[in-house]
Amino acid sequence: MSLDGAVERREGSPAGNGNGNGNGPVMAPPTRPTYGDRRLRLNPNTEHKPERYDDVQSEFDPAIFSSLERHLPPSMLEVPRDAKVQFMKEILARYLPEGERNRAQRHKEYRHKLMLAYQPLHKELYDLHPSAFFVPSFLKAVNDNTEESFRKILSEPSPGIYTFAMLQPSFCELLLDEVENFEKWVNAVKFKIMRPNTMNKYGAVLDDFGLETMLNKLMEEFISPIARVFFPEVGGSTLDSHHGFVVEYGKDKDVELGNSRDAGFHVDDSEVTLNVCLGKDFSGGELFFRGVRCDKHVNTETQPEEILDYSHVPGQAVLHRGRHRHGARPTTSGHRINMLLWCRSSVFREMKKYQKDFSSWCGECQREKKERQRQSLAATKMAFLKGCGGSNI
Repeated sequence: MSLDGAVERREGSPAGNGNGNGNGPVMAPPTRPTYGDRRLRLNPNTEHKPERYDDVQSEFDPAIFSSLERHLPPSMLEVPRDAKVQFMKEILARYLPEGERNRAQRHKEYRHKLMLAYQPLHKELYDLHPSAFFVPSFLKAVNDNTEESFRKILSEPSPGIYTFAMLQPSFCELLLDEVENFEKWVNAVKFKIMRPNTMNKYGAVLDDFGLETMLNKLMEEFISPIARVFFPEVGGSTLDSHHGFVVEYGKDKDVELGNSRDAGFHVDDSEVTLNVCLGKDFSGGELFFRGVRCDKHVNTETQPEEILDYSHVPGQAVLHRGRHRHGARPTTSGHRINMLLWCRSSVFREMKKYQKDFSSWCGECQREKKERQRQSLAATKMAFLKGCGGSNI
C-alpha cells in the first residue's frame, strides 16, 4: 500500500483465440480503456473541484460521487465523466452486495413516493439554518474550526466519547412536532413506514420524508470538521453519506432495545455516530459504552476502563465511533426521543478491506499488539542474558 493508502485494482484477462477453435487469426478480446494507475487516494485532493452527479441514475446519493471523486488517482481526474461514474460505481458496489443494492433501489422508489405525498408541517426545518438550530457555543467552535475551539465545548468522559451542547430547544420542539405530524399522517393514510433499523419498532427515518438534504449539510459542514480532528483513523476526514433517523422510547413505544440488562448491545453501521436527545420528560434510558472493537473482536470481553454509563440531556449530543460498542437502558417513565446520524465513509470502507491491523482504534487489537511487544521484549532480554552467561544486567 502506498503512502496515499492506495488500493490495487486488477483488470483485463488473458488473451485467447477469437473464434475458439484454433483456426483463423487470433482476435484480442475487447478491453476496457486504461487510465494508468487506478488506485484510490486515502487523503482527498482538496484542490480538485469535483463534478456534479445529480442526474446520475444510481442507488447511491449523488453527493457520494462528488466526494469520492476527490479520492480518484490523478490519471482518472481528466477522463470523461461517464468513465468516472463507472469506476466509482464499481468501487461502491464492492461494499454493497447486489441484494443490498436492490433493496436500496426499492427504498429509493419508496422514498420518492412518500415525499410526493407528505406535506411538511414546519418547512423551515428542511433547510439548515445554523443560528436557529444550534446553540452559540457549538456554532462558534465550528466556525473557528480548530482543535482548540472544539475542545473548549467538548467533554470526554471516556476515551473516544465526546459530549457537548448542540441543539436549540426551539429546534428540538420543531423536529418533535414534525415527527409526530409525519407519524399521524402515516397512520391516517395507511402508508407503510420503514423503521430506522432492525432493533427499533418505533421511530422514523428522517431522510425518507424530505430531511436528507438538511442532514447531509449537517454532516458535511458541522460534524465532519469535528470528526476530521478526533476520528481520522476511522474515516472521519472522508465522511460522504449518512443515515438519519429518530428513535422513540417510553410507554406504548420501545422501552429498550431488548429484554435483558445489556440487551441491544451493538455497534452501528457507521464510521462516526451523532446521537442527540430531543426530549421529552423521561427517566432512565442511559447509554452504556463498552469499548471499541473491529469485526474480529466485537464479542470480546470488556475491560474495566472501557465501561461508561451516560445520561441523556435534551439538546446535548454524544459523538463516538460507530464501532464503539453500546446499548440503552430501559426508559422507566416518560417519553424519550433521540435523533441519530450515522455518518459513513465509502473510502474508509474500501481501504479497510485491505487492512489487517486495526490497533489504531480497536481496543482488543491494541491489547494484542502490546502483548506481542511484551513477549518480544521478554524473549530478547532472555536471549541477551543467555548470551552473557546468565549474569545480571
